Amino acid sequence: MLTWFGAPQEPVFFMIVQVGFITVLFLLLYLSARTLLQTMIRRSTARYRLAYVHESTWSNKLTRYMTRYNGLHRHLTDMLESIGSRMSIGWFLYMTVLLAVGGVVTGALLFHSIKGIVSFCILLGAMPYVILRMKLLTLQMRARLEFLPAVELFYQYYLVSGGRNIRTALRISLEESRMLYPMKAVFEQLHHNLTTSRSVDDSLRILTVTLGHAWAVYFANIMRVGLTEGNEIGDSLKELIDDMRRAQRADQAERNRLLEIRLASFTSILFLILFLGINFKLNFTNAWHYYVEDAAGRNMVLDGGMLIFGSFLMGIYLSIRRM
Repeated sequence: MLTWFGAPQEPVFFMIVQVGFITVLFLLLYLSARTLLQTMIRRSTARYRLAYVHESTWSNKLTRYMTRYNGLHRHLTDMLESIGSRMSIGWFLYMTVLLAVGGVVTGALLFHSIKGIVSFCILLGAMPYVILRMKLLTLQMRARLEFLPAVELFYQYYLVSGGRNIRTALRISLEESRMLYPMKAVFEQLHHNLTTSRSVDDSLRILTVTLGHAWAVYFANIMRVGLTEGNEIGDSLKELIDDMRRAQRADQAERNRLLEIRLASFTSILFLILFLGINFKLNFTNAWHYYVEDAAGRNMVLDGGMLIFGSFLMGIYLSIRRM
């Protein structure tokens, strides 16, 4: 047991100070990671719009190291590009390793056990990936509502152009400013990738990752056939639009399930806070002894926190599967 946790005979003032210190430590770790990640995403995106930014040596080394693992490197790259970030894999790994080390230190100070060290290392080390995944999932849920109108608009301009040039139809549909956010940003990204040096497969893979549902995969396959083989895709687009219109009612029910999953992921956190708050309110001294000073109590709180984190990850996984 740590000496700075205090003995039962310490004044209540010192107990309150220790509780505040632990609470502030957790909040600072979480808020610092989230703020740092969001700030880096915004700054890197703005800087890359103005000029090319040369990455630092260590970032290049980490990025080159990640290229050895092609599947993981592609997954992280696609996810960062899908949310509009130009942050390198090196920066992402740097933040992950930094938070993992912070988790090791925090677990050692609070629990003095291998279980506490490993749990906090996983909890804080996975935070950058979880935040990015949540941002991507939020974008996917917003874009899901506007996907059908965007495809209908593209289909209209494709027919007007004579069904001969997909890139031209895509450019005209964006220039008319009739496509709504966030689908306009997604199609702008697709048009930019198709008009630059990116391959058709890479461009369409980014589209499917950004949208994350089966209709986007069907649309990407239709576009791939038209772009690579030069076939007309008007009939295929019309069939896709008809199928999506028939599935609108079921799609609304599916969106309600996604919302229920996301709400259920946060209720366990609220129940834990409510439970601990009631116990500390009724009897602060006993609650402090059993939840902070006693090793078994701290271990129980750690188990609860890891179960909540696991349920949170399960909610993300179920949301992805239902997309």
